[in-house]
Amino acid sequence: MRKPELAAAIAERADLSKDKASQVLNVILDEITGSVSGGKDVSLIGFGTFTVRERAARTGKNPQTGESLTIPASKTVAFKPGKGLKDAVSK
Repeated sequence: MRKPELAAAIAERADLSKDKASQVLNVILDEITGSVSGGKDVSLIGFGTFTVRERAARTGKNPQTGESLTIPASKTVAFKPGKGLKDAVSK
């Protein structure tokens, strides 16, 4: 499911116009993005938690030359599914 399809499903289930549902979806995604980029976890009970994880610097290899190189430390976003989502998927 893509974003426009999700907005259409929200519009149908919440009795909203597609434009209003799309606007609501964009606000939700902006808030999640803003919180996670600010270093805060976002927990949606029953759905899951978005967190920022730190990746330590590590050594890698250039696949073309085989030469060793240092991959710098970085941050990434992780998602841990909640019990409700896990149960829905496993059924």
